[in-house]
Amino acid sequence: MARNAEKAMTALARFRQAQLEEGKVKERRPFLASECSDLPKAEKWRRQIISEISKKVAQIQNAGLGEFRIRDLNDEINKLLREKGHWEVRIKDLGGPDYVRFGPRMLDHEGKEVPGNRGYKYFGAARDLPGVRELFEKDPAPAVRKTRAELMKDVDAEYYGYRDEDDGVLLPLEMQYEKRAVQEAVQKWRTEEESRSSGDKQQVIDEDDNIYTVRDEEPDDESQEEREGEEGGVSFIAHVPVPSQREVEEALVRRKKMELLQRYVSETLQAQSLEARTLLGL
Repeated sequence: MARNAEKAMTALARFRQAQLEEGKVKERRPFLASECSDLPKAEKWRRQIISEISKKVAQIQNAGLGEFRIRDLNDEINKLLREKGHWEVRIKDLGGPDYVRFGPRMLDHEGKEVPGNRGYKYFGAARDLPGVRELFEKDPAPAVRKTRAELMKDVDAEYYGYRDEDDGVLLPLEMQYEKRAVQEAVQKWRTEEESRSSGDKQQVIDEDDNIYTVRDEEPDDESQEEREGEEGGVSFIAHVPVPSQREVEEALVRRKKMELLQRYVSETLQAQSLEARTLLGL
């Protein structure tokens, strides 16, 4: 049994070796770029990687693949980009051209790199995935503060309002509001004058009432009893004559005349005046 397995493996090994010699079996790319020591083969592997990147970039443009498939494709593309960089460094070490410095970078520019996460890029529909779109949104630039000299450039006569009447709109509006304000002020003044005149008339009517007038009407017993009941059972009766308002005014006038005579008239004139009054019987 073991001998048959050994024979089969030997035959298989010989078959594969023959295919490799004829070029029918595709050679596998080395896992590490440092394992390759042949410059043409390194160029070959670099071109192969570029071809794979192009295919996957074309696939990731389809947004209908689903979120998980798009994320996997984006990871594979970034992995191939890193591998391409390793092969370019190996080609340079083997004496080939420096693709890192002088080679085309179109494939690198197709992806968009997240700010703050250098190296990892998003391609196609991966840039519209949830959580990725927010990473590319830039904060609005802060407003540039103007200097004092720039601010003073806008300060002129119009800034202070000296040219507001030039448009021909403000003056008619001011005249209209001025007329309205004058009418309101006149109406207010007339209303106040009418209220003041009516108040003065009412005051004159109240003053005509004699506050010292004694009513001669003798209340009957029933009204007096009612008044005593309303006032708490106490009534007031005047036992001395009360002067009227006219008598009070005449007394005040006489007193004022006497004060003026004493202030401005000499004693001789006062004596003569008193004597004349006595002779006339006044």
